Formats: sequence, C-alpha cells, structure tokens
Amino acid sequence: MLKDIYAEARNHMQKALEALEHHLSGMRSGRANPALLNNIKVEYYGSLMPLNQVGTVSAPDARTLVIQAWDPQVLKEIEKAIRDSDLGLNPNNKGDSIFIVIPPLTEERRKDLVKSVKHFGEEAKVAMRNARREALDKIKKLEKEKLISEDDLKRAEAEVQKITDEFVHKADSAVQKKEHEILGS
Repeated sequence: MLKDIYAEARNHMQKALEALEHHLSGMRSGRANPALLNNIKVEYYGSLMPLNQVGTVSAPDARTLVIQAWDPQVLKEIEKAIRDSDLGLNPNNKGDSIFIVIPPLTEERRKDLVKSVKHFGEEAKVAMRNARREALDKIKKLEKEKLISEDDLKRAEAEVQKITDEFVHKADSAVQKKEHEILGS
C-alpha cells in the first residue's frame, strides 16, 4: 500500500520535473541550441508537423543553428514558421538549408528570461508539493482506517518528505543551471 503511494508521488514529481526541463530547454540562452526550435510547428502538406519531423537541426557553433529539411520543398514553410514564432529569430534560406544566427541577448532580456525560468521552477515545485499533499492525505486515510499504525504513519510521512526534497532539489538545480546559462553567455 505505502509503496504504491510512494511510487505514485514519485511519478507525479518526475512528470513535473520533466515538464520543467522541457520548458527550460526551449528557452533562449544566447547560445545556439537545437532544443530552442522544439516547439516550432511547420505546415507540411496541409498539416502542422513538429520541425524535427521534417528536418534535422544542428548547432555547428555557439551562435548558429542549421536546419536541413528532408524535403527541399518545405524550406520556405520552415522559414515562415520560425519568423512567425515569438523567438525573435531571423532565418536565412540558402536554398538547401536554413541558417539562423543567434543574436546575443540584451541585459534586459536576460533578466526577463531569468524571471521566466524562476516562474517555471516555482510552478514545478508547486506541482511537487501538490503530489506530496495527495500522498500524505492517502497515508492519513490509511491510518484513520486502522490499516497502518501511528508509527508507520510517521515513517511514511518522513519518506514522502524525503522524496519531495529530492525532486525539489533537482528542480532547483535545473533552474540554477539555466540561470547560469542565460546570465553567463
């Protein structure tokens, strides 16, 4: 019973951490990172497709992204999708591939990005605390129904707190790493 509750709490917290990492990977840090284009959708034969399903994105150096489409006909659509995104990037179509030079971030933009990073980190920690609360509620219900003892209740609460602390630490580390990436580039 308790192991199921721990596993469920751990699973919820892992999903919150993965969502945080997904958000952070798509944020600009001043460096060319193929993950920056993860959320770009391209019109391809009448349907919207993720960019990584119509071509490959690489970062040959710290300031450049190169997109090579599997179908050269889709290059114009890729270029349009990038221009229309809120990333503020200017794609350059070379005929067989698209080059994007990543401009350096202004100090004001860096501060805004750090605020966003902290916001995403806080959202993840709120989700983790909600998972902890749900687990604790289930454990207290077991104790009320006399399925576990008061000592087991205390041990289970401590275990849930240990799991929560572990995931909150991972979220804080991911936020710090991204902040350093944004401010240090």
